[in-house]
Amino acid sequence: MLRSLWTAASGMKAQQTNVDTIANNLANINTTGYKTEKVEFQSLLYQTMQGVSYDSEGDVKPIPAQVGLGVKSGAITSQFTQGALSATGGSFDFCIDGEGFFQVQLPDGSIGYTRNGALKMAIDTDGITLATSEGYPILDTNGQKITLDATYNSSLLAIDASGNLTYPDDNNNMQSLGMQIGLVQFNNPSGLMKTSSSIFKESAASGTPRLEISDGNLSPSSVLQGYLEGSNVQAADEMVNLIIAQRAYEMNSKAITASDEMLQQANNLRG
Repeated sequence: MLRSLWTAASGMKAQQTNVDTIANNLANINTTGYKTEKVEFQSLLYQTMQGVSYDSEGDVKPIPAQVGLGVKSGAITSQFTQGALSATGGSFDFCIDGEGFFQVQLPDGSIGYTRNGALKMAIDTDGITLATSEGYPILDTNGQKITLDATYNSSLLAIDASGNLTYPDDNNNMQSLGMQIGLVQFNNPSGLMKTSSSIFKESAASGTPRLEISDGNLSPSSVLQGYLEGSNVQAADEMVNLIIAQRAYEMNSKAITASDEMLQQANNLRG
């Protein structure tokens, strides 16, 4: 009976993690570029009650007698499917159609990666810099900040599908500025480390970033101006998963209650 207490407790703990993850998905349902997360469960060790069992005639049964010792959350995986593209008309709203990530320079000098294309033109000492809403600079194909002289009219800037910055000349023809947004891909994007502000960081599990422009084995992504990629959270699926997790939590709590009552009865036995 003590075994059932610990087993049911592990189930409650795992389902609590599941509910926490579902709640985070629902909280970020309107977050640009957010990727839904899913808890993956794994069974714990099994205790062998009988390695070899026999039937009433003394013949060996084909299966042993083993009791499971519960469950654990083995991983929380991000689902990197494409989110819905919504037209905003914003000059510095960009979505990635494909598997690429924007590169951003973080305050500590390291590089982060994001699918959130709600960008701005930030003013700094060098001019105007293409940056995220938090002010983190977007990097080009050379790993440098995309900075223009302050004489440029930012409202006239445009970015084509390949991420090249263009600007109208005197004849109002769009000309390339020789700068291109550096999009990267990962062999295992689910292995990226999650941080705040919809930014991921490279890890040993994700592998090193692969620059799309220089890696011919990759299918290049497209950059669409005036669009944003919404989260890929499906509200109906999350609500169903929430109900299932809640019911599983309740059933495990009832198993603990039943085991406790059985122990109480055993303790009250009199010889």
